[in-house]
Amino acid sequence: MRIINKGMMDWFGMFPSSTFADNTCHLIAGMANTGVIETEEGLIIFDLPMKQYGKKLFREIRAITSKKVKYIIFSHGHFDHCFAYEPFIEEINEKRWEMPQVIAHENCIKRFKKYKMLDRYHDWLNKQQFASMGVGRQKFLVTAQETLEPTIIMRGDKPYTFKLGECTFELYHDIGETDDSIWLWVPEKKLICAGDLFVSSFPNVGNPYKVQRYPKEWALAMEKMLAKNAEYLIPGHGPLIEGDDKVRDVLSITAEAMHFVHDEVVKRMNEGKWFEQIYHEMLDIYPDKFKNHHHLREMYGCYRFAIHATYRLYHGWYNSGNPTDLFPAKSTDIAKEFLLINSEEKYLEHAKSLYNERKLQLALHFLDVIIHGIETNHNEFLLEAMKLKYKILRQKSKKEPSFIASNIIANSALQIKKRLKELEEN
Repeated sequence: MRIINKGMMDWFGMFPSSTFADNTCHLIAGMANTGVIETEEGLIIFDLPMKQYGKKLFREIRAITSKKVKYIIFSHGHFDHCFAYEPFIEEINEKRWEMPQVIAHENCIKRFKKYKMLDRYHDWLNKQQFASMGVGRQKFLVTAQETLEPTIIMRGDKPYTFKLGECTFELYHDIGETDDSIWLWVPEKKLICAGDLFVSSFPNVGNPYKVQRYPKEWALAMEKMLAKNAEYLIPGHGPLIEGDDKVRDVLSITAEAMHFVHDEVVKRMNEGKWFEQIYHEMLDIYPDKFKNHHHLREMYGCYRFAIHATYRLYHGWYNSGNPTDLFPAKSTDIAKEFLLINSEEKYLEHAKSLYNERKLQLALHFLDVIIHGIETNHNEFLLEAMKLKYKILRQKSKKEPSFIASNIIANSALQIKKRLKELEEN
């Protein structure tokens, strides 16, 4: 299991909740954060975490206040932001209270429909992404077969404003991690609830498992937040950001980083460069001020993913410029042909040499020739190649700062380990 560092502990909500703004506003830590604003007429709840966090969230809120829930706002339709509603609905039914208004963007409804259509796929996908947390043992990690349906639907880019008690609540739609994201500004409290438009680390743009994200629009959304001069910022994940200087710093540096990755990729696309060249040039020019900023740590999303996201936003799947890749042969057939002109022993010998030189990525490519090209399972070179690949993947997984990338690598290592056990038993 991957060791969870302090940054990822914060991302998963393993930190104390916060009360602020004269004890009228609360950040309830979880996966993800929930914002609670108390008014004279009742509560506004911004985001509900994963279903598994529902009882914990309910207990924490009810330890603070017994006021009725009047509005529930979904920042977007991801599973960790709108599914922990059951304890609140049970309370409402028991006490015969009026059901709260549920606010979401129209694209959130489309997202729920997509999740229902791809229910099993998304369950498998999320178990891959969070494999190191031991979630594979659960029958269903997440499901969208039951949702709390919105009653107030924001459409297009039109903001939505309402009042409750002494407070005004202004909701804005911007795209970033998703196309259904909305954020909340409460002027009387100087508070922004950002959802995943701000997550206290490098934005999750370009997730290898997920659909398109939007780096340029993400930057513009944070610049809109900057204009509010907020004193408090509740991120989608991570502790409360408090103080106007601190809020300004984290929003401005993150927006600047998103502009940078977008504009530099676009510049190189306009120069007629293909993805491989763009990717490696982008790695070389990433500024230290982004690398070293606490709130741009690559602990979940990462800069490398953002390069992919920007390129994919404007370009199709043919990204090498090499017509060999347009209709590729099977990787196993290619590997078999390589083994016809040189032996498994030579490939393994060279892979070991690359490994000793710490050229781990190159070593993996040579090991794959053996692993994909050998047809029989009863081969000493196959076993040795798989053992070395397993060893390399374990090393890369432990050193990889991005939680998502680390899980991808670690999952592959686990699959090799299982196959090795089967081969050795036979």
